[in-house]
Amino acid sequence: MTSDRTLRGIWLGRRPYAEAVAIQERLFAERKEGRGEDTVFLLEHEPVVTLGRGAKPEHLLAPRELLAARGIELHPSNRGGDVTLHAPGQLVAYPIVDLNPDRRDVRRYVRSLTEAMRRLSAELGVATGEHAEHVGLWADARNPEHFTLGAAAAEPVKIGAIGVRISRWVTMHGFALNLVNDLSLYDFIVPCGIRELGVASVASLGGRAVTPLELAPRALAVIAEVLEARDAGLVHEPPRVRSAS
Repeated sequence: MTSDRTLRGIWLGRRPYAEAVAIQERLFAERKEGRGEDTVFLLEHEPVVTLGRGAKPEHLLAPRELLAARGIELHPSNRGGDVTLHAPGQLVAYPIVDLNPDRRDVRRYVRSLTEAMRRLSAELGVATGEHAEHVGLWADARNPEHFTLGAAAAEPVKIGAIGVRISRWVTMHGFALNLVNDLSLYDFIVPCGIRELGVASVASLGGRAVTPLELAPRALAVIAEVLEARDAGLVHEPPRVRSAS
């Protein structure tokens, strides 16, 4: 059953992190004032390491100069969480949603984002679920077709990260699901501050390899399902036209 909430989707393509945050901030401010529409921005980022509000310096394993040499930006973020990485081949979803009046529960919202990633991963052939001690989406690298609670898996690996900001019960930031991204970039950080466990992607676990663009329409539909909203469809923002210099 859906509520009266309607969720539109906008595909932003491949964007630098700061640009995507600026787009979010504009709609985030509108939604807090009761204007605008509940929206999910779907995209992939240029390579970037982001530092959440709980980031610890020791979880960044490379200096800014080395990151820059590898084409990786470094940005602070006002989302929750520690250090994480975004890169092409990773589907990023940023719901800007007013949770009033029926979904004012932070844990419920985070579980909903986890469930959206779980359903998408299952459709691509990888079984996933929650970890008892860590936020995000987890799989078993030794048995990707079956999953028990993350702490009991033979080799737990993280394939989806969540970091959100909520103000006046309006959300921003969201989740990042590893599809076909370059996992070697994680060598520069301690992902989400978790040293003892690894990271993986749908493709690295033998799932169906799809691009973020290919998965975006289905991702919008699944996010709408878990938020009990009507899927208003995905539109593609027109390509940016660069002025001649």
